[in-house]
Amino acid sequence: MEPPQQKKTDAYAALRVQAFRNFQLSRFLLTFSVQMAETILAWRVYEITKDKLALGLIGLSEALPFIATSLFGGHAADTFNRYRIARATIIAIAICFAAIGWLMSGGAPLLTQYGVLPVYLIIGLTGIARGFMAPAYQSIFPQLLPRQLYANGATWGSNTWQTAAVVGPAFGGVVYGFTSIEFSFALAVALMLVSFAVFLRVPVKETPPKEKQETLYESLTTGLRFVFKNQIMLTALSLDLFAVLFGGAVALLPVFASDILHIGPQGLGVLRAAPFLGSVIMGLYLAYYPPTNHSGRNLLLAVTGFGLATIGFALSENFFLSFIMLFLTGAFDNVSVVIRQTILQIMTPDNMRGRVSSVNQIFISSSNEIGAFESGLTAKLMGTVPSVIFGGSMTLIVVGFTYLFAPKMRRLKKLE
Repeated sequence: MEPPQQKKTDAYAALRVQAFRNFQLSRFLLTFSVQMAETILAWRVYEITKDKLALGLIGLSEALPFIATSLFGGHAADTFNRYRIARATIIAIAICFAAIGWLMSGGAPLLTQYGVLPVYLIIGLTGIARGFMAPAYQSIFPQLLPRQLYANGATWGSNTWQTAAVVGPAFGGVVYGFTSIEFSFALAVALMLVSFAVFLRVPVKETPPKEKQETLYESLTTGLRFVFKNQIMLTALSLDLFAVLFGGAVALLPVFASDILHIGPQGLGVLRAAPFLGSVIMGLYLAYYPPTNHSGRNLLLAVTGFGLATIGFALSENFFLSFIMLFLTGAFDNVSVVIRQTILQIMTPDNMRGRVSSVNQIFISSSNEIGAFESGLTAKLMGTVPSVIFGGSMTLIVVGFTYLFAPKMRRLKKLE
């Protein structure tokens, strides 16, 4: 990251575009409500099962359908109207979480009879919806801004998501801790519907036409071929994939909150919010001082910091120190997010944004949701603390490997 004495950019340029503001407000409400519901869901699943692996299976049950449908979602976003796809998937996710809330209400008799399998099945449906939503959302974003605002828009897009993810988990933990499971899920679903209403205010634009006629197979694989031929893009995605895959500790937070730090569901909400709070504060800094100068160096330093903070969290037995370490993981991760998103927006042609975004989302989902499963599995095999130390150490190894074998990324300078 560049020092504060460098020339500042117009930090609020993207937010001056009304369509972009409405889009981000809708995204904020949806992220807030989903994060709120997922925090409650994770705590309740651990209450029912007392099984660390069950927490990892939540992520896996969403990731596998998401990955399976993402290429089709990218094809759809480049073929059909992206705005209508986004609207339909918001409603689908709201219906799924309403169903989960119903399953968990009234003493959860179905869960008592069948275990948490019905929840995993419904979470799988949200994964399918996300497989179509993510490419559509990522393709809409650059249609709302001129090219010179892509980096600023990526920063505020990250800030929007991270701010919602700060407040959502903390709010969900507090609401569940002081009310009921029924009220908590009803409130989350209501906010998802408000997100849908706000999205209706985003002006609809036509999807850019494809350059040539393609078969379904050619269309589905175009994004993959494009990414794998672009060394800088592939390296940025791969670095994030393996770093978060091994270095994520968020999936095990219910275990740390319950068995190590003894802080209850309210404390869990605060811990889940910590990395997102770090990301928001870093994002505000990046709005003034973008990390797009010396991008390769900044990316490698940020992922290194992420790995070290992950190890620090694993070794901590103090709530405040744990909060600080998680805060730092979020701050470093946001630098990576802004650089990666700027690379994607600048290097991707308009008529391929859906398909390239779908490849990006597969990488992200593999790192986040499958990373959650990896965390649950290694915790079951190695123990909670050793598994997180292992993950942070593997992140540092990935950075070293990237430095040695990806010279184009290491030498990457300014993105514009």
